[in-house]
Amino acid sequence: MASTEKQLNLFGTEVSWSWPKLRFGDRRPGHQLYDRALLFAIICLFGFGFVMVMSASMPEAESLTGNPFQFVNRHLIYLGGCLAISLVVLSLDMSFWQKLSPWMLIAVFLGLVAVLLIGHNVNGATRWLKFGPIRIQVAEVAKLAFSVYLAGYLVRRHDEVRQRMFGFIKPILVLVAYAGLILLQPDLGSVVVLFVITVSLLWLAGARLQDFFLLMMLGVALFVVLVVSAPYRMRRVTSFMNPWDDPFGAGYQLTQSLMAYGRGGWLGQGLGNSIQKLEYLPEAHTDFIFAVVGEELGFIGILLALAVLLFITLRAIKLGSKCVESNKPFEGYLAYAIGIWICFQTIVNVGASIGMLPTKGLTLPFISFGGSSLWIMTAAAMMLLRIDYEVRLDQTQAIQRRGST
Repeated sequence: MASTEKQLNLFGTEVSWSWPKLRFGDRRPGHQLYDRALLFAIICLFGFGFVMVMSASMPEAESLTGNPFQFVNRHLIYLGGCLAISLVVLSLDMSFWQKLSPWMLIAVFLGLVAVLLIGHNVNGATRWLKFGPIRIQVAEVAKLAFSVYLAGYLVRRHDEVRQRMFGFIKPILVLVAYAGLILLQPDLGSVVVLFVITVSLLWLAGARLQDFFLLMMLGVALFVVLVVSAPYRMRRVTSFMNPWDDPFGAGYQLTQSLMAYGRGGWLGQGLGNSIQKLEYLPEAHTDFIFAVVGEELGFIGILLALAVLLFITLRAIKLGSKCVESNKPFEGYLAYAIGIWICFQTIVNVGASIGMLPTKGLTLPFISFGGSSLWIMTAAAMMLLRIDYEVRLDQTQAIQRRGST
């Protein structure tokens, strides 16, 4: 195996741009240059998401625009963007992202400020920057940028995080700055995701227990204050406990979602046969797409979809452990962060649609309609593939060196 490699000068730093170039003679029986199972699982979710978006969005698209394929066509464009993002991310060494992390953090922070000043408003929330026909939800980009930054910080300040409270607090201050801007949009769900990623990585990095528990208590207290201080958040929290108290008001979305699951049974009503998506269930192709999955494909379809998402999560956690053991801490922490991110966001999305958690407005990774979420999840998934490729390449080169001595 060989690779084409070029040098790119970014902000005065030389970083390598490389693309794996396979030669026939390099392929040996049983040798894989990338994680084929992980790639196959990601492609399956993209395909499954496209089919479900097509099924769930047609009634609303026809009602809003007169074109039942309106959202489907946009989703195809988003998938084209996913392909372009995949080619770029797979071509970049992970050292590129490590060196770029401070600039990413600053750029996304400025983007969050810009959202508040010139952002595009949808349904009462100002969360998007509009560039012609393209809308970018900066809070989605913030999840990836903060994960990359935190992984780099834990490599640079590992001993300080483990031994001193100041080293532990510094990334928390960055999180607070990000969270404050995101809450002004408002978007509590993204803040919760960032908090969980931060807490988890600090725990994995070996932060002291007293620092960790102090952060947990402050996080819970802040969450309670945010919920109590906003009436619409309080309604969300109270309505999920018993949505049938107000089935045509605060509990409407959840009751419609539960009816969708109830109709699904074991094997579902069949693809395309959902009734709840006929404008009974709001956000059927975005936040509540899993309810349509349950209604059309049943409990078996739900299990299969969750199994693939769990497989990707476990693969990311396993890859993180392998990187840490191979003296690649940045790649390891980033793989951990991506795995935790995918797992937690899946839990919140599914939990909200079945009434186990309050509605948070988080998309289902790789499946829900939405360009920003799909593109950022694609970049994160391709980073996992690139990390795995670099680990395999290092192991192969180590074997070749031992064989030549």
